[in-house]
Amino acid sequence: MIVVIQCAARKKPNAGYLLRPDGRKVLFVADPDSTPANAAHAYVRPDDIADTGESWRAKLLRYNDAPGNNLLGLLPAWQLYENRTYKLLADKYGLDHLYILSAGWGLIAADFLTPAYDITFSPSADSFKRRRKKDRYDDLCMLPADTAEPVVFFGGKDYVSLFCSLTERIKGQRHVIYNSANAPDAPGCLLKRYNTTTRTNWHYECAKAFIAEEIGI
Repeated sequence: MIVVIQCAARKKPNAGYLLRPDGRKVLFVADPDSTPANAAHAYVRPDDIADTGESWRAKLLRYNDAPGNNLLGLLPAWQLYENRTYKLLADKYGLDHLYILSAGWGLIAADFLTPAYDITFSPSADSFKRRRKKDRYDDLCMLPADTAEPVVFFGGKDYVSLFCSLTERIKGQRHVIYNSANAPDAPGCLLKRYNTTTRTNWHYECAKAFIAEEIGI
């Protein structure tokens, strides 16, 4: 079984950063033009062009291909977020069966070295953090297309569309667990409602119930 869980706003305080040539930390956001002033950070989009002439996304991929001693201190995706659920999923299913659906990077492997970023689909987030449907992102999809195992997604309704589009070619059956009164639009996926009174970040509660085998697909 493959487990996919959406990313989180709260990152570990020791999260690493990509750097500009002047040493400034690069913080990836959805709209650099509307960010608050901060001399310590250079605000960019993942697909903006870096100092090397390639996109920051391509630069990150190259870093992952040869991280050496990981001098930038980038954390693997499953360790980047503060919520403990990511570790619980990693412990239960293993890193090779866990993926993170990131609003900034796409569908990334649990062990993908990921820098600090502040991008979300949440409509309640600050404008500079909020990714909109019209925005162009060259999202990664690290889940192999020949995956035949069932794939289960834990995440809010704002992330379902990206999950569906990035996984539409895989061979395994896709399962979307949702909480809203109305089922999300998830073409080709099997839907299962998780009943809970929790409204904010309900998917963590759901994932923990799944780990404990209190619910299934």
